[in-house]
Amino acid sequence: MPELPDIEIYLDALASRVREQPLEKLRIGNPFIVRTIEPPVSAIEGKRVIGLRRLGKRIVFAMEGDLFVVLHLMIAGRLRWRERGAAIPGKVGLAAFDFPTGTAILTEQGAKRQASIFLISGPAQLAALDPGGLEVLDSTLPEFAGRLTRENHTLKRALTDPHIFSGIGNAYSDEILHAAKMSPMTLTSTLGDSDIARLHDATIRTLEHWISRLRNETGEGFPEKVTAFRDGMAAHGRYGRPCPVCGAPIQRIVYAANEANYCATCQTGGRLLSDRALSRLLKQDWPKTIEEMERKKERLKMMPGAKDDASKRSAASHAHGASRRSGSRERV
Repeated sequence: MPELPDIEIYLDALASRVREQPLEKLRIGNPFIVRTIEPPVSAIEGKRVIGLRRLGKRIVFAMEGDLFVVLHLMIAGRLRWRERGAAIPGKVGLAAFDFPTGTAILTEQGAKRQASIFLISGPAQLAALDPGGLEVLDSTLPEFAGRLTRENHTLKRALTDPHIFSGIGNAYSDEILHAAKMSPMTLTSTLGDSDIARLHDATIRTLEHWISRLRNETGEGFPEKVTAFRDGMAAHGRYGRPCPVCGAPIQRIVYAANEANYCATCQTGGRLLSDRALSRLLKQDWPKTIEEMERKKERLKMMPGAKDDASKRSAASHAHGASRRSGSRERV
């Protein structure tokens, strides 16, 4: 799912192309993409874009007449900038926004259709879409501390909850926690003042670093490679690969469709966090250190006559990083 740094780069690219430009036409490629009834599509056509903003992980076009177009890309939604009037791609195309300067096409890979467009009339209706998370880049330490400790959650859960913090998801929460040298499973109720200050600093530094880096990479172009897995990330998407700080293999915990990537040496004092996929097989024999984990991986590969070959293959797949989960929402 595109997160705060990715959305900021989209906003940069769109602003230089569509600000003060009229939306000539909104072409709908999938009838279910527009999730509102009023105002109708015709109400926004011909209106100028007077501003662009981010609302959590959503892109907001502010139009003349107190009208707003809100895009939620969800996991697989992406924007493409093409020549004016370009056709909507058959299988993945959801909508096209035609401007005098070109056409922004909304696409979504995969069979699920989760991306959405909301047409909104008035600031009050727009505010109703805001989950209310704190904008960390504009926050003071006391504001951050208040949101973080208001309820007791794991750090992974707190950072990715849109009602607590705005725009942070699976990928950048992994990077933030690695930079802060904190376990994703640490409970917010256990944090001291110095821990909270370190996490606040790491959150701002990580988000600002990636916004700056993506801006430099995109330049004057339009972002075409928006992904949760980027070269230069320290933990996210690097399961089994060496930590750039200490060289230990990055670890992963998987819960249903959710996951967290971390360095045991840098973040958990060398302790491995229990991974449900493997711990069901190993039960009480769950390894406590990286060295034990590596030895058990070797034993798993050598196990003859396992009762459930499917479970064995699944566990081995997790052990060797054969699968990578992309863009999943964290609720760890």
